[in-house]
Amino acid sequence: EALGDASSLSSPGGADGSRIPATGQVVPLTVPPTASNFSARQAQVYLPPAWFARQRPALPVVMLLHGEPGDPSDWTDGGEAAATADAWAAQHHGVAPVLVMPDINGSLTADTECVDSPVGNAETYLTVDVPAAVQQRFGTKPPGRSWALAGLSEGGACAIMLALRHPDLFSTFGDFGGLSGPRVGESDTDTDPTVAELFGGSREEFAAHEPADLLATGKPAFRALGGWFEVGGDDGDPLAAAQKLVPLATAAGISTCLVVVPDGGHTFDVWSAAFRRSLPWMAARLGLVPATPQATAGCQT
Repeated sequence: EALGDASSLSSPGGADGSRIPATGQVVPLTVPPTASNFSARQAQVYLPPAWFARQRPALPVVMLLHGEPGDPSDWTDGGEAAATADAWAAQHHGVAPVLVMPDINGSLTADTECVDSPVGNAETYLTVDVPAAVQQRFGTKPPGRSWALAGLSEGGACAIMLALRHPDLFSTFGDFGGLSGPRVGESDTDTDPTVAELFGGSREEFAAHEPADLLATGKPAFRALGGWFEVGGDDGDPLAAAQKLVPLATAAGISTCLVVVPDGGHTFDVWSAAFRRSLPWMAARLGLVPATPQATAGCQT
């Protein structure tokens, strides 16, 4: 493993950990694909200042999923996730969620849509291998109420799909500019290529991963979920997808937010702002701060 064990991570704020650093640190993480056998690139993990305290708290986790083409560093570069978390931590005594940025595709141009398919067992990797490695390596809180996941573009569609399929692992999701669900290519309405390439021609398997179909099942577990949708007003298919999914999510009992960015496109400007806007709401849902009106101010239900 590139980074050795967790004890080798010394605090930038002092060798004895007596004071926490002013900012967090982004470190690489090699995730053993024990259950999935998925060939992934190295994950990136943001550790907030409080992680370096001598009495380290068990922190909640936000998994941030990139798009296609893309890689895990997209969230710290164009997505400005570490800077956003640092700014939030500075207002909260160095405490912020641990941000886990895994590889969802295996290469720059592969497109798993976060499902188990001939392209790779991405769903098993993201729901079994990544949580196991993160807990073992960083001593975070376990999956469940204290874990959220959010994503941009392909990663946004992945976030809602994975939360709906695994509400025992994630309490909260953010869908920033995603399509209606797993889609190979750019079209939201032509699902035939996706059914053929990812689901072996099975419409039933496709439906088992399609958020609109999942929401229609009305699982009681959905009522404990929260979902934040943010999309550019000029971002055609993703805007239509959000406008379709938000009423269905609300009807299923999910605490749902929708932000449409005027004149916004399919860009990192929209997605970085979406994470910045939704982080206080996510932190409140993950139990880091009380769910005050201030914490949920950006949420239009």
